[in-house]
Amino acid sequence: MTLPARRATGSRLAQRRFPGWAGDPLAEFDDLFSRFGNLLETTVGGGLAPTAGAWAPAADVSETDDAYLIEIDLPGVKRDDIDIEMGERELTIRGEFKERERAGVLRRGTRRTGRFEYQAVLPGEINAEGVNASLADGVLTVNVPKAEAAKPRHIEITSGE
Repeated sequence: MTLPARRATGSRLAQRRFPGWAGDPLAEFDDLFSRFGNLLETTVGGGLAPTAGAWAPAADVSETDDAYLIEIDLPGVKRDDIDIEMGERELTIRGEFKERERAGVLRRGTRRTGRFEYQAVLPGEINAEGVNASLADGVLTVNVPKAEAAKPRHIEITSGE
């Protein structure tokens, strides 16, 4: 059996106090969201969000004993339309997907066009002088070698005799 429910007006609901909540519960969520954003910014580093109007392409970052390997999907982008910068440990890749001229009327478009930007902070020391990049089959591959001090050193175990 269904019982009738008493409904409060919008103003009474907003004034209602919830146990354990100091004031408006939505204000608490806003504060939590702001704190999480600050934590993420201090952990990953400031300024890693793409610039206004730019979007980030899909990418994989992998690590080997000798280097970090970044592979970014950029189908249809020309080599001259990509700019790669390497800072102390921060890699920034910017460019533009140029919209091609079409004959006729575009009925549906789902491809991204315009400015893109990808940024990554690498976890260890790097050799910025040895960075190289290649573009093949729509995939940009950036090889960032590790600094000699950051490479793991294999130690041979000898017998204790």
